Amino acid sequence: MDFSNENDTITQRVCAMNKRVDKIRQSDLYYYNQPISELRGGARVVVKGREMGMYASYSYLGLVGHPRINEAAQQAIAKYGTGTHGVRLLAGTLTIHTELEETIAEFKKTEAAITYTSGYATNLSVISTLLGRGDYVICDKLNHASIVDGCLMSGAKFLRFRHNDMQALEKRLQQLPVNATKLVIADSVFSMDGDIIDFPKLVELCQNYKAWLMIDEAHSLGVLGSTGRGIEEYFGLEGTIDINMGTLSKTIPSVGGYVAGRKELIEYLRHASRAYIFSAALPPAQAAAAKTSFDVILDEPWRIEKLNANTKQFISGLQERGFNTLHTETAIVPVICGSDESAYVMTREAQHRDTFVLPVVSPAVPPGLARLRATITAAHEPDEIERAMEVIELAGKVAGVI
Repeated sequence: MDFSNENDTITQRVCAMNKRVDKIRQSDLYYYNQPISELRGGARVVVKGREMGMYASYSYLGLVGHPRINEAAQQAIAKYGTGTHGVRLLAGTLTIHTELEETIAEFKKTEAAITYTSGYATNLSVISTLLGRGDYVICDKLNHASIVDGCLMSGAKFLRFRHNDMQALEKRLQQLPVNATKLVIADSVFSMDGDIIDFPKLVELCQNYKAWLMIDEAHSLGVLGSTGRGIEEYFGLEGTIDINMGTLSKTIPSVGGYVAGRKELIEYLRHASRAYIFSAALPPAQAAAAKTSFDVILDEPWRIEKLNANTKQFISGLQERGFNTLHTETAIVPVICGSDESAYVMTREAQHRDTFVLPVVSPAVPPGLARLRATITAAHEPDEIERAMEVIELAGKVAGVI
């Protein structure tokens, strides 16, 4: 195709997006897809030959490059090679895969676990496998896109409730037939706002209305709870999640996703979920890295303590400087800019001063709530955080945000 037919809707979509990107690039406001040439200790990176403080990383506990994790990956390559023989159901399962799943189940205190090749594929496949026509699925309005896509793919009746509003959720549950199959899904920590779901009330409602509960712990694993086990530990409600989903690419410096739960559920998913049956297995090095990461989290509890201290410093410091950080209380810190243009300008000013932050704009967030989606990690030192806040403050003044 030559994209010359302006009446073709595919052409219109492609050209509209490319025009938007080109306009941003021409104004020196495009900072997506930048190749990072070096990772230096988890808190610093090298981009275009310049060392920058990293404040856009998901490595919440600073485990990227950890010697034990690197060594485990290298040993797995030496033993198994770089790839697998195929899909898990046939010739693709290696002992390292079963060891990883046993480790996850033990860490999450469940009977069993299953892994997938990405977090997105995990939500997409698991939700669409468990639900079908005649069932009901109820979601927080700010749930991750992969959850939304899984719900739509399932064919179930898809309902949503106002963000973190348990009264709105109860009204939804009251509308459903008593004996209907219903699944409630929520993020534990919301990826754009950084706030925590009202988990105790959520559990209570699911139990009262006999609904299954699925929680996406992509941003709470290693972040919430005294030992980093997640939202159940954080609230002292162990064993209350039916379908416990998480990723292996954020706090865990690898790739993939998982579901932990009852052994009957996991056995079903091994034989029915398409992303497991029809996707090649995790590479051995990535499985070994993920497995060792769970051990490191338990062996080095100081990382969680430091992350909590760094998070408090970052949030309070930005608020004292006049920024709106919404209701975050985690390592995800939205710095509200207002317009998309203001978010782009703040990114430019920060990156020109060697502070790596990135903008999130509409339609990923509502119009008028564009932001820097800044993140903090255990790898940051207090003086580095102070410097980053000074840069963000200066950028905010240039953009007219504060």
